[in-house]
Amino acid sequence: MDLPSPLAWLVDEAAVSPGPERFLAELGRRLLADGLPLSGGALTLSVPHPIIARRTWLWRAETGAVIEALAFAAAPRSDAGREWLAGLGPVWEERIGPAPDDPMLGWAGIANGAEAFAPDAAARLREVVRFAAAPLAALAAREARTALLEAYLGRRSAARVQSGALARGTGETIRAALLCADLRDFTALSEVTEPHAMIAALDAYFDRVAGAVHAFGGEVLKFIGDGVLAIFPVTTGAEARGDRDACEAALKAVAASRAGMIHLDRMREAEGLAPLPFGAALHFGEILWGNIGAADRLDFTAIGPAVNLVSRLEGLCKPLGRSVLISGAVADNTAATLTPLGEHVLRGIAEPCAVFTLGED
Repeated sequence: MDLPSPLAWLVDEAAVSPGPERFLAELGRRLLADGLPLSGGALTLSVPHPIIARRTWLWRAETGAVIEALAFAAAPRSDAGREWLAGLGPVWEERIGPAPDDPMLGWAGIANGAEAFAPDAAARLREVVRFAAAPLAALAAREARTALLEAYLGRRSAARVQSGALARGTGETIRAALLCADLRDFTALSEVTEPHAMIAALDAYFDRVAGAVHAFGGEVLKFIGDGVLAIFPVTTGAEARGDRDACEAALKAVAASRAGMIHLDRMREAEGLAPLPFGAALHFGEILWGNIGAADRLDFTAIGPAVNLVSRLEGLCKPLGRSVLISGAVADNTAATLTPLGEHVLRGIAEPCAVFTLGED
């Protein structure tokens, strides 16, 4: 069967598009080349994510550029795609499937005074929807899987798992700055706090720490009770520069976490609630990043002496009366002004550790 170029592409190639943005741009380009008068397009997918409800990709025919708009779960439902298309010209839009969360594909025509697409153009777009159903179903399933994995594993770890790194005991040795944070006296606080209020407090604390980690390019590997383990991998080729960049990012993140927790404690004090004192430690070194666990239940995480050290270092925060402690390995890779606290013996660690703190801590 001799199909028009857009339909042939939907049958033969569209299902393996690298992502929704490439799918939309390529389909729009082919429709333009096939003579359809388009000024833009929009594709909306629902995603299983704790914060984001829908993702909409917007394509402009004039430039070929694609931008993304996010609809958040807590916000009122909006039709970002239709609203954007309406600013370009007459709109043709159709949901691909019967469910409210099925993909939505829409197009804007050329703004020439017409209020709608011509009947022949609308008929061709309906054909496109029929042929787009199968590849979009595959694309939506892939995006949903990615969103779920990233929500539970983090972006880098999710990418590794999706690439097929699933065998137990496999992984790679990487250099990274590590952040370990923990609430002080959490057990005592949880004994006198109603469970829902305790969960809300934990969420607020995790928002401050994880938000700061992500803002400076790190990745949260674990929430362990009231603890957080995060990494800032070395990503640049030059070793010395990469080490320094990772440590600088970790220092900025821990400083932002501390500022966020100070603000949170002020808010809790205004509500008559107890503060949430916390401790955080930073270290730098090599870690094994990969799969450990049972034969049928794996965990993608980091292990190694560097992980042990940062955990033990965080345990010194309370005895030393500091909210942030920094190892000598991080101090050697930053120009930031740090306050030395001397060398300390850490439980289970053979060599004493040079310990520093932030200048204002």
